[in-house]
Amino acid sequence: MTDPFPSWQKVAPRLVDVAAGRTPADLVIRGGRWVNVHSGEIVENTDLAITAGRFAYCGPDASHTIGEKTEVVEARGRYLVPGLCDAHMHVESGMVTVTEFVRAVVPHGTTSMFVDPHEIANVLGLDGVRLMHDEALTAPVNVFVEVPSCVPSAPGLETAGAELGPEEVAEAMSWPGIIGLGEVMNFPGVAAGNERMLGEIIASVSAGKTVGGHYASPDLGVDFHAYAAGGPADDHEGTRMEDAIARVRQGMRAMLRLGSAWYDVAAQIKAVTEKGLDPRFFVLCTDDCHSGTLVHDGHMNRVVRHAIAQGLKPVTAIQMATLNTAEHFGLERELGSIAPGRRADLLLVSDLPSLKIDAVYGRGRLLAEKGALVADIPLYGYPEEAKNTVRLGRKLTADDFAVPAPKGKDRVGVHVVGVIENQAPTKALQRELSVVDGLVEADMTNDVAHLALVERHRGTGAVQNAFVSGFGYNRRCAIASTVAHDSHQMIVVGTDRADMAMAANRLGEVGGGVVVISEGEELALVELKIAGLLSEERAEAVAAKAARMGAAMQSCGCRLNNAFMQHSLLALVVIPELRISDKGLIDVTKFEQTELFV
Repeated sequence: MTDPFPSWQKVAPRLVDVAAGRTPADLVIRGGRWVNVHSGEIVENTDLAITAGRFAYCGPDASHTIGEKTEVVEARGRYLVPGLCDAHMHVESGMVTVTEFVRAVVPHGTTSMFVDPHEIANVLGLDGVRLMHDEALTAPVNVFVEVPSCVPSAPGLETAGAELGPEEVAEAMSWPGIIGLGEVMNFPGVAAGNERMLGEIIASVSAGKTVGGHYASPDLGVDFHAYAAGGPADDHEGTRMEDAIARVRQGMRAMLRLGSAWYDVAAQIKAVTEKGLDPRFFVLCTDDCHSGTLVHDGHMNRVVRHAIAQGLKPVTAIQMATLNTAEHFGLERELGSIAPGRRADLLLVSDLPSLKIDAVYGRGRLLAEKGALVADIPLYGYPEEAKNTVRLGRKLTADDFAVPAPKGKDRVGVHVVGVIENQAPTKALQRELSVVDGLVEADMTNDVAHLALVERHRGTGAVQNAFVSGFGYNRRCAIASTVAHDSHQMIVVGTDRADMAMAANRLGEVGGGVVVISEGEELALVELKIAGLLSEERAEAVAAKAARMGAAMQSCGCRLNNAFMQHSLLALVVIPELRISDKGLIDVTKFEQTELFV
């Protein structure tokens, strides 16, 4: 399968003829205010002539390009803004397919996405990456795919459903829609000169591709410098101003993210607004957005508005979501700006600071108006082999979620995973819990719930148990999910062991997803039959089910913003401080297993 969109080389003669007035344009947009991200200015009274899905003429008067069949759109002084780019994201976080993600975000002005499908890769391996890659090529906008670099993300500390190495990475680099290597999360491995990790990076650089970074540590000492020397060209894991400054000084792009639960722009953008750093190496992204955010709140338009609200000039914020991204991936001659030869991805915007989008064009075609999709984007079907991936091996019982206490103890000290609202890192906490009939109990009064990881790839029936704090559950309940970054085993959090067993078994029945159980009753269910990660339904339907899931979590006492995002990261053993895996509790400051009991 190849990209159906014609290359510039194939249409260059037509672009020249249209610009010169020898051939009429397909579309002319007249009388707009050109947001020129190359010069950093807004050019009044600008016309755009488009043909073959690309800009041919951008200037003061395109009347010489208008023929009998040319469609003419009056901008009436509205801003002409390049289509927005998401520099780093995971489609799977939306719980929908690539096609449905595109349908959800196009009305919000996103016309280019750089996706790392390492979630589906951890379940289905390279075959899963190929499925999403091939689907991406059918999109009416630009969806570029990165080859996942860390499957599993932390070898030896977790067991994923598949493995990828340098050979698989080298193979995928030849696929037409591949743009680079996905975020290199094994930063200790790179810093230590791990042969496998450096082999993947070298294979990517040798293919002329961009290497994505993921340095999830506040330590900016020797290991950080070793990681930078190892080849990653960007990083989205910064949370502080000094993180952004350090990355840019090393020649890396600082990717500032605003996702459904990650709010990392405000602190880092001060490197530009207060310290005066050159904004060219700053890029905006979302990383993870669930379907509810996409349908109701927006996508990259939300990030740009937020950046403007932090004090950035509107044109500068737009540069960080357009040209800066395109340059980073070597695509500045293809997208990221309104200029001759580029793909005709643009927005008609009636108010710049609030980024009020009236119309969205992708490759010269009207895709959305007034916040609604107008283009027909048909469903994309996945094969049966991508489904039925939840293998529990047996029916689980309440006893599987019991934690036996050391003999003779009526209270015990335990290590507890501490959730931090709106951030990916966790805290390594210690709490004292009661022992009843020889078993360690959760403590709703002090916000300590049971935490379990259920093996679901190989049907071993294994369960690892621990405790978590921060969700605030105050009634008998359980929340289970087969979305569990990055290995995507099953994560169960609850205050009642019987409810936890019921939740886990329910996901085994439906083939994956998210379920909320309370006092033996199912309150909400989101079915994710594709790899246990993606729904077969439309984004709007998934968003409605996700909303019911969020409401059900709240009814159980949870008040966290986007609590499910926090739930889904409890097994992410590449971000400090404490996580759970199929091996047990993992100390991510030392990258080693640790004991449950203090």
